Amino acid sequence: MSNRLLALAAGLVITISMTSSGHAQQATITGAGASFPNPLYQKWAEAAKEGTGIQLNYQSVGSGAGQSQIRNRTVDFGASDAPMTAEQLQETKLMQFPSTMGSIVAIVNIPGVESNSLRLTGELLSDIYLGKITKWNDPRLAELNPGVPLPNLAIAPVYRADGSGTTFVWVSYLSAVSPDFQKRVGVGTSVRWPTGAGARGNEGVAGTVRNVRGAIGYVEYAYAHSNNLVTTQLRNKAGQFVTPTPESFQAAAANADWSVPDFAATVVDTHGEQSWPIVTPTFILVPTDPRDATRAQNVMKFFDWAYKNGDQIAASLDYVPLPEAVENAVRAAWAERIRADGKPVWPAN
Repeated sequence: MSNRLLALAAGLVITISMTSSGHAQQATITGAGASFPNPLYQKWAEAAKEGTGIQLNYQSVGSGAGQSQIRNRTVDFGASDAPMTAEQLQETKLMQFPSTMGSIVAIVNIPGVESNSLRLTGELLSDIYLGKITKWNDPRLAELNPGVPLPNLAIAPVYRADGSGTTFVWVSYLSAVSPDFQKRVGVGTSVRWPTGAGARGNEGVAGTVRNVRGAIGYVEYAYAHSNNLVTTQLRNKAGQFVTPTPESFQAAAANADWSVPDFAATVVDTHGEQSWPIVTPTFILVPTDPRDATRAQNVMKFFDWAYKNGDQIAASLDYVPLPEAVENAVRAAWAERIRADGKPVWPAN
């Protein structure tokens, strides 16, 4: 009996030792920022843990907070839908690179109006958010939507109250199509809105729109689709009304110019008969002089894994995967620009 107990005890010690060793090999990286790509980052984190041995702890706190946290080096990487300028990156010793692409859509709560039955233009959206159009049965809206039952109901615009890359992309589009919006509101992750109510995060905007009759807001398509929100058609630069679909997003993404500095490509109001007007890359921010080379390398290992293995997950969540040439250019930039103690953190190919 004593021999059997000794054998069981020895086996238990070996099991505990192996378990402890496995936990010791698990590396953790931390990130914070944009809520736009958060559903994808969470899915990538689940899938990458086994293949890379890296566990991601990502906090969806908005692009503004993500930029602030990586500036203060309280996380291993920041995430932002709005690209930082070359001057900002140089001043804070950061590099940015795209992780994926997505699209922004308008969502509405109008009794009797079904998803994608309402037609809108950038100019009409601008005037709604400027407070110039205040009722859903406004003649300009009615003329564009014959047969759609638009009620005599007040329009309640909803916007992001937190610093947000989603806002940056949304107001970039409205400013591109409306000189008056550009003059009165402008572009930024946080702007002064002439009318409407603010809510925090995509979740807050979606919740407010759902709860307020007559509301209109903006969220990323992946969030709208997964939560069955009522979206609209938009008129694109070619004058065509398009619905938000993976095909219309990919049509717009095909026109992106990735040769711009710091990968800060814009895909807002691009040409193309089938192009959705509001498509955007979302960005990762990492130090070019990391304090901990191992943690910095693990961040790059994670996104390298995502580039190689994450396209199917991205597409299933309605994100637009990056072109392979862009991913290779990012890896080359890692090798060239990120150094710890003067040595490259990522090996050159």
